[in-house]
Amino acid sequence: MSSRSTAPEKRPGFFSQLRSLFTFTKEYYGWLPWALAGILVAGIGIGVLVGFLIPPGAIWSVILWGFTGLLVGILGAMMTMTRLATRAMYKRIDGMPGATGHIISTNLGRRWQASEMPVGVNPKTQEAVYRAVGRGGVVIIGEGARGRLTRLINDERAKVKRVASGVPVHVLYVGHGDDDVPIAKLAPTIKALPKAIDRTTMAAVIKRIESVSQSVTSLPIPKGVDPMKARAQRPR
Repeated sequence: MSSRSTAPEKRPGFFSQLRSLFTFTKEYYGWLPWALAGILVAGIGIGVLVGFLIPPGAIWSVILWGFTGLLVGILGAMMTMTRLATRAMYKRIDGMPGATGHIISTNLGRRWQASEMPVGVNPKTQEAVYRAVGRGGVVIIGEGARGRLTRLINDERAKVKRVASGVPVHVLYVGHGDDDVPIAKLAPTIKALPKAIDRTTMAAVIKRIESVSQSVTSLPIPKGVDPMKARAQRPR
């Protein structure tokens, strides 16, 4: 009988993660290598220029400032690649079933509570409804065609109002149509909602809603977006 290994799973190293991030981002932005090289060269150039301009302008001063410019360029390149990688991730998951659940369960922060699993699903069309509860109230998010989401949205809104009277209920639709919210702007839109309830009320609302929520585990729920497939792992 083979014994199970007790060794901890080896995490990818920094440079391995950096290479994965670069490869993933380059799929969507082919000009990425040139942009990063330009940022590095610009950083070194600015550093060398500062070394020449600041007295006494000795060679050691130029080298030191050039090295400082290189470090600044590396930092700028990393920030640029991270920002572009985030945009590439949104492009990849846009329109995928479960993308909404992935975003609200990972990108809303501590002031909001949301699950990757939908609270309502149309088993025929895979349209889904998600819910987030936070200091801004309750947000119901529809993923799919509005016409086919009407009943699911109305059912969820009625359930929330029944157990959380007086708490603001916001309805958002993910998409690219009129009044829709693009998936890339979903989390910022929710977090920008004005505060309407305190922490105590928020906890009470979450408890009440969960107590009356019907289980949808028996329905064919769209699979959530796998973060490892949706985006490259960021270096740590």
